[in-house]
Amino acid sequence: MKARITFFIVMICTLQTFAQDMYLQCGEIFDSESGTFLTERTIVVSGNKIKSIEKGFVSGKDMDNIVDLQSKTVLPGFIDMHVHIEGESSPSQYLDRFTKNDVDVAFQSTVYAKRTLMAGFTTVRDLGGSGVNIALGKAISKGIVIGPRIFTAGKAIATTGGHADPTNGVRKELMHDPGPKEGVVNSPEDARKAVRQRYKNGADVIKITATGGVMSVAKNGQNPQFTAAELKAIVETAKDYGMLTAAHAHGDEGMRRAIVAGIQTIEHGTLMEESTMELMIQYNTYLVPTISAGKAAAAMADIPNFLPAVVAKKAKEIGPISEKNFKRAYEKGVPIAFGTDAGVSPHGDNGKEFTYMHEAGMPVVLALQSAMTAPAKLLGMDKELGILKAGYLADIVAVDENPVNNVRTLESVSFVMKEGKVYKE
Repeated sequence: MKARITFFIVMICTLQTFAQDMYLQCGEIFDSESGTFLTERTIVVSGNKIKSIEKGFVSGKDMDNIVDLQSKTVLPGFIDMHVHIEGESSPSQYLDRFTKNDVDVAFQSTVYAKRTLMAGFTTVRDLGGSGVNIALGKAISKGIVIGPRIFTAGKAIATTGGHADPTNGVRKELMHDPGPKEGVVNSPEDARKAVRQRYKNGADVIKITATGGVMSVAKNGQNPQFTAAELKAIVETAKDYGMLTAAHAHGDEGMRRAIVAGIQTIEHGTLMEESTMELMIQYNTYLVPTISAGKAAAAMADIPNFLPAVVAKKAKEIGPISEKNFKRAYEKGVPIAFGTDAGVSPHGDNGKEFTYMHEAGMPVVLALQSAMTAPAKLLGMDKELGILKAGYLADIVAVDENPVNNVRTLESVSFVMKEGKVYKE
């Protein structure tokens, strides 16, 4: 009996010693650190991390798995710094707030999450929802739901009547006075409490609406909506809790206030003046351009009855200029991080943003780096994400062509691995 037990222990130890690695034989890989493409490499994946990258096509041992990507271009998993994973634009979206429960939103969000991962986006930053986004992120991390790694803001922070005030546009009986718990603030004290509440709820980042917005049922899409004191309180408190800060902003004055207060990313930046671009460079504030959302909003505005009249008017004014402003900001030297605002634009179409950025004048290599090394650094994950390198998490995607030759290949990813597990092959 003793001999039999010893035999089984030896067998288990042997199997653990010779656990399967995965050998990804790649026609070429993108080195996001140097911005170059390397030909004929094999990425060795062990568990959830990259074990090594070898020259040539290496096969490993008999028990190892080989994935043939010899005809593909292989890249680090993409990172989208601005999504809204809970919903998607539709003619019923404003009514849905009154007819859908959180469980309805939760089930639908799993569809959007999977669609996003299959598009090659292994990490996203969700910048505002009902709080379902927090639970979804936890479910994905536990392997219960298929989707990208989520860094989420939970519910965005607004001012009374501001872009993320959840009671905008509702009838008088429903228009109560939401406060910091609901993400609505009107003083520095409120602002601190709202940040702490987001932390308590399990959020990873803080998102504020520094100006009016397009998709809210409010007439002004660009006015500043926070005082300097409120912004300072938000940034200081978020820093105390180790949380990255982001500010939705279309109008220039609201942007300037947010940048000076220390907000780390400006979302959209549609009406940014040249002097504000210089300010962003000075403060090393990143622009997350979301060209996809601008194009989607403008297209929806042309469909009769798709959007409320007050929203359609703003979409026609602001949407069409997002690409032009991105071009100006890029050429000025403003730091750029990739973001789509998916949810306004369809989930799963995130890769189209690469095409829009390139059409606006950004070289494909820089657009790729904006979705890899730049966001990984902002998220504090630059030692784990954004690079194909030994010791990094095995978030790996493949496309059929070199994107420098055809940027649209990034819109149709053919292989997706997240943390060493293949989700699309």
